[in-house]
Amino acid sequence: MKAAVLEEFGRPLCVREVRNPRIGSGEVLVDVLAAGVLPYTAEVFSGERRYPLEPPVIPGIGAVGRVVATGPDATQLRPGELVWCDPMVRSRDDALTPDVTLQGWSSAGTGGLALSRYFHDGSFAEQMVVPTENAVALGEVDLADVPRWSALGLSLVPYGGLLAADLHAGETVLISGATGNFGSAGVAVALAMGAAMVVCPGRNETVLDDLKTRFGDRIRTVTLTSDEAADRAAMHAAARGPIDIVLDLLPPSAGTGPVRAAAMTVRPYGRVVLMGGVGMLGGGDLELPYPWLMRDSVTVRGQWMYPRTANQRLINMIRSGVLDLRHESITPFRLDQVNEAIAYAAAHGGPFDRTVLLPGTKTESPPPEPPHLCDAGSRRPHEQ
Repeated sequence: MKAAVLEEFGRPLCVREVRNPRIGSGEVLVDVLAAGVLPYTAEVFSGERRYPLEPPVIPGIGAVGRVVATGPDATQLRPGELVWCDPMVRSRDDALTPDVTLQGWSSAGTGGLALSRYFHDGSFAEQMVVPTENAVALGEVDLADVPRWSALGLSLVPYGGLLAADLHAGETVLISGATGNFGSAGVAVALAMGAAMVVCPGRNETVLDDLKTRFGDRIRTVTLTSDEAADRAAMHAAARGPIDIVLDLLPPSAGTGPVRAAAMTVRPYGRVVLMGGVGMLGGGDLELPYPWLMRDSVTVRGQWMYPRTANQRLINMIRSGVLDLRHESITPFRLDQVNEAIAYAAAHGGPFDRTVLLPGTKTESPPPEPPHLCDAGSRRPHEQ
């Protein structure tokens, strides 16, 4: 099969023939139909984000695929079914604190790294192998809509944060980072879960206006400055009442000031969930005041990704129409255009602007360039 291979950090991906993957017990083989390309993909592949990804590797985080074959433990999946390939792989030998790897992307701790060396390769390929529990049936889906369904990978992240916050219908949510790729998905998911109002702070007034146009009166926007106290007051005023939940999705470049300003808008007994990348590449600590946390009985928790049950729940929300995929604007690329797709994604990271790789699909737009040549002696994935 053909795959896009990251041979080493800082080099373009190489599209070439690799061995066809084989499944064992507890695994599913899928044809990859659509895989999202995140806006910060170039930062991962350059090594800037310092992810524990070990080249050579077929990268890519999550995909929509079609089942080719299953192991003997699969009782419901059948060849030909469309599935979401959840990239969040958990170890099976510790139900309480499982090790986790994001297949083809990242991992947590030494256990997660060990797990990643088995489920090593991701979705930038014509086929991939996933654990049986990570192949989640989508049901009947129009093939023309498959690229939009790949946006599941974005929506699942803020959905995991809102589940961690125990969002109830009628509550007010503030999404810190609402103007970004993940944050805008969080706005849509919060509304779909029944939030009465979503406060959306940001610096890009054009994007803020777009969110209001898309979602109407349940959106309250705030144009941020560099003054924490003024920003916090503006967010309070926009909410027109108590803010029940603050969900932070800001990237590493944001700094701690905007995170702290947003977090401290939450009401007494409110909940703050931290999911962004602030501090992961260095810089100051968040430094939330101890007396405020204690006296206002504020709950602050971190959340990495989402529980396994979130996959089916979010799929059900989309199928019911509660979460509308028509907001998603898709720009497709062929597998041999992977490096062009990565560059395009970096330049188009706004709300609902999704770059999607379509392995094996003959698409006309945009025009291709010749794939980058590989070193003749390069190793294939798994040949380590």
